[in-house]
Parts: sequence; C-alpha cells; structure tokens
Amino acid sequence: MNESYQIKFDIVSGDFTSAGQVSRNIKNTLTQLGIDPVKIRKIAVASYEAEMNLIIHSVGGAIQMEYRPDRVVVIAQDRGPGIENVELAMRQGYSTAPKEVREMGFGAGMGLPNMKSNADGFKIESRLGSGTTVTMSFNI
Repeated sequence: MNESYQIKFDIVSGDFTSAGQVSRNIKNTLTQLGIDPVKIRKIAVASYEAEMNLIIHSVGGAIQMEYRPDRVVVIAQDRGPGIENVELAMRQGYSTAPKEVREMGFGAGMGLPNMKSNADGFKIESRLGSGTTVTMSFNI
C-alpha cells in the first residue's frame, strides 16, 4: 500500500477487561496491509506495553497508529498525571504500579524499556499534571 493510513483508539484508565484489544487491532490492521510478521510482532509488543501503561498509570488517553509506506508510527498520549522521573522510569524493573496491579501480573517495570527496545525510534515527553506522550517509529 502506497498511501498513508491512520487509526486512533481511546484508552480508559483501569479498564483491564479491554487490555490488549488496541494492540490486537493494530496487529490485525498491519497484517491486512501486508507488513512483515516480524515487524508486526515488534509493533504489537510495543503497542501492548503502551496500552498497559495508559491503563495502569494514567487517567486515560489514546493510542494512534500511523501507517506510512516506509514506516509505522505509534503515538501513546495520556492526560496525566505525568512521570515524575523519566530517567528512572526507563530502567528495567522500576515500577510505580500499585500492589493490586502487580498481583494481577502487570506492572513489572518493563513497559517503557520494552517499547524502546522494539522501536527503531523512541521519544518520551512528560510533564507532571499534564501527561505523557510516547512516540515510537518502526521501519518497514
């Protein structure tokens, strides 16, 4: 496909029953577009981590997937509360997830590091009280 394509999904804070639905939709869309399955897996993993971070840590937000002929861009943007220490949050194993979330098997502190390691390009911007935007690009 030589055209650009964009899709946006709203994420509800604390909605664990819908967890994974956005990343599945992104995976299915990219499969229909004929993207290499190896690339799809990386995009789906990073999208899932972003989706879970919004569900666990934010007051809600959205994930947008943009397909371009040479790359896929995934933008996860929440409405707060923001990340107090981005450098610390990027460390593997560091988590601010509440105990009840960790008891469900989430919040192991691998979300942001997994997003970065699966993406070809990674940018995070966060302001306390305003929210966080993570932009990931994937060459295809």
